[in-house]
Amino acid sequence: MKTGVLGQVKRYLLLCVGLTIMAFGVAFSIKAGLGTSPISSLPYVISLLTPLTVGTATIAMHVALICLQILLLRRRYDPIQLMQLPVALIFGALTDFSVWVLQGVSATSYPMQWVLCVIGILLVGVGVSFEVTANVVTLAGEGMVLALCKAFPLKFANAKVGFDVTLVLIASTLSLLFLQQLEGVREGTVAAAICVGLVAKQVNRPMAVFAQRYL
Repeated sequence: MKTGVLGQVKRYLLLCVGLTIMAFGVAFSIKAGLGTSPISSLPYVISLLTPLTVGTATIAMHVALICLQILLLRRRYDPIQLMQLPVALIFGALTDFSVWVLQGVSATSYPMQWVLCVIGILLVGVGVSFEVTANVVTLAGEGMVLALCKAFPLKFANAKVGFDVTLVLIASTLSLLFLQQLEGVREGTVAAAICVGLVAKQVNRPMAVFAQRYL
């Protein structure tokens, strides 16, 4: 594993590639209309209730999560985690860009919806693997889960599930209250919750080899 400035530059470039792949995954899941991944469900619903775009709503949620991490950890908060802010800005901008690129894509049937949904899940899973391999800074969602594990005696897997369920419940509640129907949370959300991690796990293996050789 290479260190130094060049190594860090390579890792941040890999992170940016991962964020781009994830952003397109989110855009495909939106186009599928079967529900987004748990982490994207709340920003998507907020974008339906406000003038905010999905990307801007994503940035707003990430800023809120960063603030919650600071309040939760206080003196134990590591200032390096503030790097989550520029990462959130980049990811939000990439999400809006991806939605714009795919504006002409539409699903004309239920099977086609699932095709787009599966593409979205695969892309998000690959993007997550790139983020993990880069090993420089996490998105605020993962940062929040790590903060919970640091503040309380929680296992990461349990905290992650609880965090995702909370986001889905909030998104569902807002959707039902203000839209009178369920938006952003459907069978695709369940599929994403189950499969994104599995996809990332499979991609992590070749990415580990890549990291040893080039990072």
